[in-house]
Amino acid sequence: MVRINTQRKTNYMIKMKFLTIFFILYVLSIQVVNSVENNIYKKIDLFGEVLEKINKEYVDEIDQSESMDSAINGLLQSLDPYSSYMSPEIFTEMQTETSGEFGGLGIEVSMEAGVVKVISPIDDTPASRAGIKAGDYIVKINDTQVQGKSLSEAVELMRGPVGSSIELTIRRVGKKKALTFNIIREIIQIRSVKTDLLEKSIGYIRLTSFNDNSAEQIKKEVEKLEKNKSVNSYILDLRNNPGGLLSQAIKIADFFLDNGEIVSTKGRKTSENRKWFANKGDLTNGKTLIVLINFGSASASEIVAGALKDHKRAILLGENSYGKGSVQSIIPLKNNGAIRLTVAKYYLPSGKSISEVGVTPDIEINEKNDDFRIKTETDNQLNYAIKLLIG
Repeated sequence: MVRINTQRKTNYMIKMKFLTIFFILYVLSIQVVNSVENNIYKKIDLFGEVLEKINKEYVDEIDQSESMDSAINGLLQSLDPYSSYMSPEIFTEMQTETSGEFGGLGIEVSMEAGVVKVISPIDDTPASRAGIKAGDYIVKINDTQVQGKSLSEAVELMRGPVGSSIELTIRRVGKKKALTFNIIREIIQIRSVKTDLLEKSIGYIRLTSFNDNSAEQIKKEVEKLEKNKSVNSYILDLRNNPGGLLSQAIKIADFFLDNGEIVSTKGRKTSENRKWFANKGDLTNGKTLIVLINFGSASASEIVAGALKDHKRAILLGENSYGKGSVQSIIPLKNNGAIRLTVAKYYLPSGKSISEVGVTPDIEINEKNDDFRIKTETDNQLNYAIKLLIG
């Protein structure tokens, strides 16, 4: 009887210790949360104080609304080059552009070190024809310096009436002097898929973006090429393709794979952690495939190229890709604007992240000179791929 009471007393003491420890941890956690919240409120107060001082003391009168927009945008762009704020006007214009026809220069851009960086010029657009290249830095638009502008503001400066001219001042890696380009704005019509028969035996597929119907177009074109019994190999050209819809990238990679993982995404929310796999059936029946990539190949292009490389389904030829391996969501705001926010990252079947690294080609062939143009006599990368295939 004494033993039982002693045991009960011991158990009671253990329980009390656990409850005491739990209570202490709970109180400490509340204090930590309160401390963090108090710190945030102090920062908000500080921001308000700074804005008030600027409004009263700055040499020129400022537009407080514009200053707030810039502050919000600065917060987002401090996270990564792809997160940004869109005012109601810019958000409305962006929704219009997704229809596939819009006025402009034909370039995909991001922000880096305070200047606009060209991700890729789009085929058959004013920017592409003028000679703008992936990796170029736009430092001046007409007479306005880009430094200090947000990406949205810089893009707005590049807009204008169709037929009007714009002067871009460019800094290019490897060039000591700035380059100047005078470009005429046009209605941009995006034709994402083009095909050709090269050397009577090579099916050439040029994909310039991943739009709503890109996969369907490629499927139709490959099926046409497959009816030609002389076709024994393929070239998939993803150069200067800035990306687009993830769903289209998965379908297009699946066309050339028989099984296995295509891509996965990982984020803070469990809903962002997903994997996609190939279905059985290769549209080309396993024919030799070369994929062309360059620094202008980004996002969805890198998913397709990376998946085909990891599964040893294709030979990658060209230059290292851009390294945009993140997923952005457009989140509408109460003011009818929106934020573009990075919510997850892409991972290749090998488990490697594309972000800031890109996809490395199996055979590295750099663009030969400044006169380089895709699918012309100056295209040494395509010419090298053709020689590999015909022997």
